[in-house]
Amino acid sequence: MDTDTVLKLLQDVAAEVITPRFRQLAEHQISEKNPGDLVTIADHESEELITAALLAAYPEAVVLGEEAMATDPELLGRFGEADHGFTVDPVDGTKNFVLGSPNHAVMVSEVRAGEVTRGWIWQPQHEAAYVAERGAGAWHNGERLTVSEPNGAPYRTARRQWVGRDLPGLGRLELTWACCGIDYPHLVAGDASALVYSRSMPWDHLPGSVILTEAGGVIGTIGGEPIAPLALQGGLVAAPDQQTYDAVVSAFAA
Repeated sequence: MDTDTVLKLLQDVAAEVITPRFRQLAEHQISEKNPGDLVTIADHESEELITAALLAAYPEAVVLGEEAMATDPELLGRFGEADHGFTVDPVDGTKNFVLGSPNHAVMVSEVRAGEVTRGWIWQPQHEAAYVAERGAGAWHNGERLTVSEPNGAPYRTARRQWVGRDLPGLGRLELTWACCGIDYPHLVAGDASALVYSRSMPWDHLPGSVILTEAGGVIGTIGGEPIAPLALQGGLVAAPDQQTYDAVVSAFAA
């Protein structure tokens, strides 16, 4: 499947099973995987449709879906051992979706031989598409994407317990948009000076990571190490440039 075909798949699935439920969810269509960790009928149906289409095109690939992982914990290990795999986040920002916020997205990434090769983010309510291919650049609705200067934008974190934490020499952390599929495009647009995450599930971060780096940005661990897509774990820092990334890593080490 070429890059445009995968994007069209995400757009079609969102139009079929996600957008019709936006602000229309019934109580029985929402549940909790863990306390506070919401999942909806749209998450399940979206993941099933995307996974089926990817496996039809690439039967040898391992598809790591967020909801499939919830019922099959061994899936993460199989993904980590695979030569070819995909991640699927069927409704990134599920809590936003349930609360009626437009800040949610559908995300897919492709990994070959341990490297993220392509990434897709579709924001259905904003009608915004972000795609990237390793070595070929990143694109927003068909326009070439490059990282913008933050110009004093705040440093942001997805970890609510870190909101208000002072980063020595940089300022206090503010909350992100609570959706990686929204956060990474905002970082590229210059609406955040950096993003800091305390956890790093592959479906959350691999799509945005390749879009960010192909647009000229930098991502790595809080400890200053490169990310390992097939064994992603622990905290992450995403930044518009190496200098900012190094400064945030140093602030956390202080």
